[in-house]
Amino acid sequence: MVLAARLRGAAAIAVAAFAVAGCGDGEGEAIPGAVGGVPGGGTLSYALAGQARELDPLLATSRPELLVTRQVHEPLVASLVGPFGDVRRSRGLAIAWRPTRDREIWSFRLRQGIRFQDGSPLNATAVLANAERWRTLDAGRELLPELVAADAPRPDLVRFFLSSAVSDFPQRLASPRLGIVSPAALRPRSGASARLAAGRRSGTGPFEFRESTAGGPIVLAGNTEYWGTRLDLGPALNELEFEIVPSARERLDLLEAGAVQVADELGSVPIERLRANPLVTSERGPGGAVLGLERSVRGIDSATAIEPLSNVWLTVVGTE
Repeated sequence: MVLAARLRGAAAIAVAAFAVAGCGDGEGEAIPGAVGGVPGGGTLSYALAGQARELDPLLATSRPELLVTRQVHEPLVASLVGPFGDVRRSRGLAIAWRPTRDREIWSFRLRQGIRFQDGSPLNATAVLANAERWRTLDAGRELLPELVAADAPRPDLVRFFLSSAVSDFPQRLASPRLGIVSPAALRPRSGASARLAAGRRSGTGPFEFRESTAGGPIVLAGNTEYWGTRLDLGPALNELEFEIVPSARERLDLLEAGAVQVADELGSVPIERLRANPLVTSERGPGGAVLGLERSVRGIDSATAIEPLSNVWLTVVGTE
């Protein structure tokens, strides 16, 4: 009944949007970054295939969980782009790294001036608490089995000591499961076998938790103190709303009706149905993963990557 009501309400919006898209100069699209003529902003509604029950990045395993927590928690290593088609790339929390010749010690220099959403500083001490958590929890040892210790020669420098040579250590630290969390949200704060006790404002990412209820949507609001904003890294969206819709066909129904702008994991529905609708498109990734997109969405390039949505923006719905 809830789905049917949403579809009825969205149908009128979709018809109106189609009528607007048919007017104008024939290009079928407004200025990039505009939502109803206003640059940036807006709410992106995203239909997920399953619940995001675990919002601790280290313990998150499903695609919905990883997608949601990656918006809030950033790993040390990232390659970030801004919204509105910006192709420049910026590094994330770590701005430089280098190994010893034997690849058993890796040093990472941290970006300065970053704070967690709870106001505490992102510094070497915070990273050491996370490293201790990775080293002492099974989930962390699974990802970084060679990690034996870490230290901080200065506040903006962290060294990781490994039991054997690891040539791809920075790439491993880019995992969304290794998102850095505020020590203030850990119990104990030292990080030793620590669990995320208070995850509401525990990240440094472009979005922060606004609300979530059992079985209901998860709402994330743009982080007004996000460090990337001063570097034009977004977020261009005011809000992310993740809806839990287990049926792939129902996710596609919502997408076609305009009730959501993104429908995840559509591999089990006929691709011809997506192609027949001029207001939607799709991205196909390895393994047959299919992401359905309203054509108003820009900045999502892959159906399989778990990336921050701060580079995503919305335009007036149009045909191409």
